[in-house]
Amino acid sequence: MIQSKTAAVLFDLDGTFADTAPDLGAALNHVRGLHHLPPLPLEITRLQASHGSAGLIKLGFNVEPDSEKFPALRDALLAHYSANICAHTTLFPGMAELIETLEQRGLPWGIVTNKPQRFTLPLMQALGYAERAACLVSGDTCAHAKPHPEPMLYAARSIGVAPLNCLYLGDDRRDMEAGNAAGMRSLIALFGYIDPGADLETWQADAAIATPLDLIDHLKL
Repeated sequence: MIQSKTAAVLFDLDGTFADTAPDLGAALNHVRGLHHLPPLPLEITRLQASHGSAGLIKLGFNVEPDSEKFPALRDALLAHYSANICAHTTLFPGMAELIETLEQRGLPWGIVTNKPQRFTLPLMQALGYAERAACLVSGDTCAHAKPHPEPMLYAARSIGVAPLNCLYLGDDRRDMEAGNAAGMRSLIALFGYIDPGADLETWQADAAIATPLDLIDHLKL
């Protein structure tokens, strides 16, 4: 892909912009407690934090979304998460400094996540970044969610830049698929919730970075 000038930077939310795993894991363990099950350690729940309620419930109860048990488990998990959405969530180390750098350079930035809007907005507000983001695109903003490119293209239009001038950072294969399909440069956040067994070569990313601040080296200004 031709590396065009960077005019905007977009981020996935869970596992990329913010470390939401502690609160998501706590919500799962709350529901497990209701069913007299012991809590799961963070190092286990962390790997499912990018996969939403379906991934967490599969991990915690071995229940699939098509099971009749799933809706009640999901509703209990999301109710607890909504009430404690930013109890322990923080930005990843270096992310605040990266955002400061982007803003100082006049580069707009935004969020493109599969997280529903009813969680995305309150979380970004609690973190203090909702008003600073040029766009907040949630999993239900468009008709399709990632890996479909529609949310990526919507974000680019919202900011007013061409997709090929956007740089997208995410920690899941679907992030790379969505970014590539939209014609954006896509970077893997190695500090995110990536399964140790994942074959990152097959994700077809433009590059991978170990820390948020490493993204600065990939800006084309």
